[in-house]
Formats: sequence, structure tokens, C-alpha cells
Amino acid sequence: MSLHLRPFTPADAPVVDALHSAVDWPARSAEGWRWLAANPARPADFPIGWLAEDEAGRAAFVGQFPQRFWIGDQPVLGVSGYSIIVPPELKGVAGRLIRRIMNRTDVALFYTLNANALSAPLYRRHGLSPWPEGAHALKLTWMIDPMAAAGAGVIRRLAPDLSGRPGPERLMNRRLGRNPALRLPPQVTPLDGFDDDWSLFWSRLRSEGRVLADRSAETLRWRLGEPDGTLPPILLAYRRDGAVTGWLLAQMAKMSRLEPPVLDIIDLVTLKDEPDAAGVLTGALIANARRLGAAKVRLQVVSPDMLEALGPLARRARREGGWGHGHARFAPEHAARMRAGWSPTPFDGDYSFCLRPVPAA
Repeated sequence: MSLHLRPFTPADAPVVDALHSAVDWPARSAEGWRWLAANPARPADFPIGWLAEDEAGRAAFVGQFPQRFWIGDQPVLGVSGYSIIVPPELKGVAGRLIRRIMNRTDVALFYTLNANALSAPLYRRHGLSPWPEGAHALKLTWMIDPMAAAGAGVIRRLAPDLSGRPGPERLMNRRLGRNPALRLPPQVTPLDGFDDDWSLFWSRLRSEGRVLADRSAETLRWRLGEPDGTLPPILLAYRRDGAVTGWLLAQMAKMSRLEPPVLDIIDLVTLKDEPDAAGVLTGALIANARRLGAAKVRLQVVSPDMLEALGPLARRARREGGWGHGHARFAPEHAARMRAGWSPTPFDGDYSFCLRPVPAA
């Protein structure tokens, strides 16, 4: 089979959107593609994805998401694939797409934190190892509305092929999009922006010597400006003596038209000397989730450090996953420090812009 592999361009958006629709993934708007291209961490010669086409015009796609990481004070480049879509008639092309993403010498880590059960085995074949070690196959879920979740299960059992067909959204509710005032503990406040308070928090995080995805004000303003979202994200700050010492970012999603809304934790990071902050922030989100319209709260990337930080809350959660959604390969010169210091959250991956948004009312 003759195959042409080339960088994605805006003119390819209709082809790629059709691929997304064929697997019941949300298509991206023209504004969404422009937003991805405006990533402040993207090198000028770095396409936002790759398209493979055969002589019959059949196409496959993989996106590539560059992100700045900090190893202490040293900035390095990391790259994650996203939205890998290979139709059955192009079976075997996925490996070529993955190898193309990994064909750069200026990248400190190649990784995915969002592989599905079908694509997960591909990454091991291409030299990526399970990551985070001990938790690469674990997702945590806190049930909020068991009836709604049970309703989705009944639909899946009775009509397993229904989700991919056109039809109305199911299991919506009137609480979605009302943006009620949140009921928060004294240490937690809504985070209204990324001002001097945030800059101080980010500086303190970096001074701890961990490996961190960039959370500078510039990066976060870009990340939260994703144009295809339908509901505003939830931003919570944990404070001590008025200063930000931890934060949580969450986003409402609806994985298919037959699933109930889910509140996904996208980021959860705290200073090392705030051992209770992660649990307090997550508990505050769980306490408000029903009022926001969520049937459950979910954390899709977990590390051993996160499990320890969540404490009793982690033990209360349902443990899901199982196929191994996280894999990474580190450049030799950075491997020791990456392994010792990187405890990723969903923010480090593609979750914030690859989740299916709740349909607009």
C-alpha cells in the first residue's frame, strides 16, 4: 500500500472532523484548530498533527501536543499524541503515525496519558513504558448520582450499538450550566484569574524541584481559552494566609449522548508542605458536584503521590481503568530526574481539549 504522510494543515480539517465523527468523537471547530496552533509551547516547525493518506484518498490522523516542562529551573519539551484515528481499511498505519511523532531529537519525553484500550498496546511496541509506575492503569471515580449512572448502564446493556447512532442527548439535567455559587470550606476560594498571587504560587511550585508541566499565567490563559467548550471550567484555590498554596481545575464532560455528565478533574497540584490541600480541594468539588449537574467526579490520571495526597478520599473512590492509559519514554539525559520527579495529572495530557463537552443548551 502506497502511503503519504504529511503535516496537518487547516485545509485538512473537514477530513479529520469526519474521522472524529466516524468514531463518535467530537469534531473540532475551525477556531479550535487555530487555538491548538496558537499553543505558546509549539515550536514554529511543529505541526499540530499528521495525516496519512493512501492512493484511494483514505486518511488516518494523529494529533501532536507539545508542552513545556520544567525540571527544576530547566525548561524542556514534551510531546503527547492525541486523537489517533485509523480506519479499519488502513490497519497498521497507527505505528507509522506514532513513529513520526517520535522522530525528533529535541524532545525530553514522549508520552500519552489518554490511550484507549485499543491503542494502549501500540505504545509498548514503540519503546514507551507504563507511566506513572504503579498507577498507569488506574482512574478514580466518586459517584454523585447513582441513578443516572445506572441508567447509562441499562442503556449500554440493552442497546450496546446505540451510542454511535444519531439521536437526542440522554441523561441531561436542568442543573447544568446554571453556575450556582459554590459552597466552599474556609481554606478554598474560587480562582478568578492568574495574577500576582498565581505567579507566586507557580514560582514556589517550581522551586520545589519537581518535574512540572508549565503552569505559567501565559500557558493557563491559553489553555483555558479553548473555544469549543460549552460550560466554564471550575477553578478553585487552596489558600494559607491569603496566598495560593494549591489549586484544582475541573471541567464538565459528557462522554457520549447516552452517558450522564461527569465532572473531570483536569489539574490538582499543591505545595509539598500542604499535605491536606489535595483532599480538601477534591472534597469541595465532590460536595458541589450534584448542584453543578454531575453524576460523578472523575480523576483520569493518578500517581502514587496523588493517592497519598488524597488519603481517605482515594480509598472511597471507585477504581476504574485497567487497560493501561499512561505510557512514557524519556530522553536518556533526562530519564533519572523525570522518573524521580514527574507525577502527572490530567493537565499534563490532552484531557482538557479532547473530552466531549456537554452539548450547548
